[in-house]
Amino acid sequence: MQELFIKYLKSKSNNNTSFVDEIASVLDIGYDAAYRRINQKTSISLEEGVKLAKHYKISLNKLFEVGSSTTILADLSPPIHNIVGLEMWLKQSYNNVYPLTKLKSATIIYSAKDIPLFHTLKDSYLSRYKMYVWLKDVDPEMTRNKISFDHFIKNIPDSLLENAFKLGQVYKDINITEIWNNTTINGSLQQVLYYFESGALSKELALLICKDIEDVVHLIEKQAIQQCLVGSKNKSIYNLYINDIHTMSNTVMVKTPHQKVFFTPFTVISYFKIEHQPTCELMHEFFEKQMSISKLLVNAGEKDRSLFFNRMHQKINRLRDRIIIDNDAFDFE
Repeated sequence: MQELFIKYLKSKSNNNTSFVDEIASVLDIGYDAAYRRINQKTSISLEEGVKLAKHYKISLNKLFEVGSSTTILADLSPPIHNIVGLEMWLKQSYNNVYPLTKLKSATIIYSAKDIPLFHTLKDSYLSRYKMYVWLKDVDPEMTRNKISFDHFIKNIPDSLLENAFKLGQVYKDINITEIWNNTTINGSLQQVLYYFESGALSKELALLICKDIEDVVHLIEKQAIQQCLVGSKNKSIYNLYINDIHTMSNTVMVKTPHQKVFFTPFTVISYFKIEHQPTCELMHEFFEKQMSISKLLVNAGEKDRSLFFNRMHQKINRLRDRIIIDNDAFDFE
């Protein structure tokens, strides 16, 4: 048990400091005493275990799985009710993701029901529109006051944009594997159509958002062919799989040499964080199965790649035509 505890603490430790020195400092003991505890020559007391758990912000209950074998514990992301809550969510997400950039073997696996978040968090109309849509779903004041996107875009706090772009940038330095299907783009297009038809989105801005979605698709295609993230300081790997069987879920798994953890949607943008390792292994096995019956796009023929991305561009063009004509209803299929 102590071996597992120490191993987990190492995964949470500050890479810039000697782990022995770090433990000695937290427990207020000498270097030799800390060394003996790390090497299991001296047992860690309950009081010391609690001190270490508090310092590294871990749950002893979760780590040692106290409770039913069929029961798991989950962390819930910060609640979002308004712009302040969204900014807090972006900050915490950055703090969770940034340490992964220091681990060369860290990988994010994303089951993309919608266009993955980090593709949209850049200085664009699409990024601002995504934040508008999230807030419309969680902030009743925006609905009551009938806030349009045209109004919202003029009043977005600079700090909110800065935190969004900062989070989007940090993802470029982590290896990423995504699993898409032919409907992954539909949610974003449907959101544009819904708010355009409801009068909350002007024709001019709707067309600019369509252009941004188109740019995202072009970039994803380029990265999928090159198998790397454009602009990555770490030369991070990017793999795109196409799955024609399963519906995606927006579940995200983070895999490091030390552990696996996954995040599964709770509401619009909130999520459950699962660290229970047996459950994480099951989720990882499911992802592996999905990838085994999917096409890795870089290995697919030019015809298959072209067909997949052309479908998405056709959907964008149909939405663009619908906005310009502004009459008969249609769908994306």
